[in-house]
Amino acid sequence: MGVLNHISTNNIKGDMFGGLTAAVIALPMALTFGVASGAGPEAGLWGAVLVGLFAALFGGTPTLISEPTGPMTVIMTAVIANLTASNPAHGMAMAFTVVMMAGVFQILMGALRLGRYITQMPYTVISGFMSGIGFILIVLQLGPALGQAGPPGGVMGTLQHLPQLAADVKPLELALAAITLAILWSTPQRIKKIVPPQLLALVAGTLLSLALIPVADPAWSGEGIRRIGAISAGFPSLQIPVFGADELGLMLADAAVLAMLGCIDALLTSVVADSLTRTEHNSNRELVGQGLGNLAAGLFGGIAGAGATMGTVVNIQTGGRSALSGIVRAVVLMLVIVAGSGLASQIPLAVLAGIALKVGFDIVDWGFLKRAHRISIKGALILYVVIGLTVLWDLIVAVGVGVFLANMLTIDRLSQLQSKESVQSISTADDSLDLPQDEKALLDAGGGNVLLFQLTGAMIFGVAKTIGREHNAIRQCKAIVFDLGAVSHLGVTAALALENAVEEAVEANRHVYVVGAVGTTRKRLEALKLFELLPADHTQLSRSQALKAAVEAIKD
Repeated sequence: MGVLNHISTNNIKGDMFGGLTAAVIALPMALTFGVASGAGPEAGLWGAVLVGLFAALFGGTPTLISEPTGPMTVIMTAVIANLTASNPAHGMAMAFTVVMMAGVFQILMGALRLGRYITQMPYTVISGFMSGIGFILIVLQLGPALGQAGPPGGVMGTLQHLPQLAADVKPLELALAAITLAILWSTPQRIKKIVPPQLLALVAGTLLSLALIPVADPAWSGEGIRRIGAISAGFPSLQIPVFGADELGLMLADAAVLAMLGCIDALLTSVVADSLTRTEHNSNRELVGQGLGNLAAGLFGGIAGAGATMGTVVNIQTGGRSALSGIVRAVVLMLVIVAGSGLASQIPLAVLAGIALKVGFDIVDWGFLKRAHRISIKGALILYVVIGLTVLWDLIVAVGVGVFLANMLTIDRLSQLQSKESVQSISTADDSLDLPQDEKALLDAGGGNVLLFQLTGAMIFGVAKTIGREHNAIRQCKAIVFDLGAVSHLGVTAALALENAVEEAVEANRHVYVVGAVGTTRKRLEALKLFELLPADHTQLSRSQALKAAVEAIKD
């Protein structure tokens, strides 16, 4: 039982109701994401069942509901489109293999205990990445919402064909998509408590389409409404992994992106679940559970999934408290597929497009987009760069560039703050100095020719420039005491800057003393052979002794 998630029988009623409610919400979303990805409604449904079941059994967040999500669907759409274009005969099989590979990557991340590092990204990058994915989902659903198959070429292809899509619009399908969006946005809160708006929109849109146009009779526009069509009611067949020699690099890259996004999506949702249930999830175990879920989904023709915020919140709000709720949800969905899949064949694709458009709109972080420029101009620029790269170029590049820029700005800021406090060059004593009176007297006795060079705290690489600048600013001194007694960490770059400062002082025939170096700081300087530049008695003194020796040395 130590391998399994927290499955309890103390809250059976709450877990049953939570799982049932989550299943009701999952049904329209699974159909929507399956169709949107290009894999078909069955792939969305079985992805919801298998990812949800295995993540609930082996994950590390008891109340987490896992299923295909908007962000994961965006990646799946690109994976399927690229692989089927590259290899029409085996592209779909290779896409499911990518899902399996992503699952293996997630299992490895959990086994290597990388869970706590996954979400340690600046919010500007996460927000930009998720908002970019939301915009991608919106753009990709414009074609289906207008009554047409999405043009090839992804986001850019859709944007380039917008005039043609608008010219060939099918009014009835556009009306169905608009009605779907209207239901999703305007459903009163009291009704939402009874029935999820996604299910309401799905049923209302389907019934409306059947009432307006008989299934057997083409529409008055001359064409019938595009619908899901027949869904297999049986259990899925096993998908043997398929690898293409020419596509292997692309498959690995896609699997890495899918795995990383799934980890971020799941763990961020786990944090939400923790805040609602006052519990603490096991991030590494959760990654293993997510990986097993995606591995199973790929093996049986399901699309990839991750922790779903909406399903998780609804599960918790309706009583779910253990992994039993996730298991119940998966079983209910499985029964619906096996026994009632025929009812879904008449669902219009335009209705699913409307649901997907609303999902894309909800993924975009509108609240932060409106305020980012007021909080930080640099942070806002990072946000916009990540969004632009995500939508127009590449997801990996977007995250990589965003993290790099954010880290550089953070390091620069921390270095500035650290430099102000950590590097001081003192040649004359005053009352503000935190030095004993006898040492202040020694500095005064030096007459400005003895420099006390104090380093304090962590000497990261951003401080190296300050060490060089402060040292070069004092040219008239005859003796320098480098005080390292308060250094907690001496980085390689800072150590090399210190070595350079000592070498320059020695070459200028100044009297140089290095004091206070102990522990790892001393070992690093010894590895650089810095102490070999100085007489032995210049590195074994206390600060007070070094100041006294410096004053005596400049008098000779």
